[in-house]
Amino acid sequence: QVQVVESGGGSVQPGGSLRLSCVASGSISGIYAMGWYRQAPGKQRELVAEITRGGTTNYADFVKGRFAISRDSAKNTVYLQMNDLKSEDTAVYYCNAKKYLNAPVWGQGTQVTVSS
Repeated sequence: QVQVVESGGGSVQPGGSLRLSCVASGSISGIYAMGWYRQAPGKQRELVAEITRGGTTNYADFVKGRFAISRDSAKNTVYLQMNDLKSEDTAVYYCNAKKYLNAPVWGQGTQVTVSS
């Protein structure tokens, strides 16, 4: 079984930066992609960015040029560097791990609040 734990959320002013971390543990062999999703109050959960085992990245249009996803395979960790944050980026950010022949695994989420 795979577990993922997020950290790094918090409050920041518009234009600020935050870096989220997601550590995967347990039976991590077979994970082929990890990503970040977010859910704002009253809205559906949406993809922010994803990185495959091969290093291919995919970003939502609304974060291109501002956010960057990266990984440290030795630490089983995926990062989301968020720059130039906007109020509309306020949401709970969830880490997701996709593993062959298994349902996606979700973390508990970390709150990101962008406000002046």
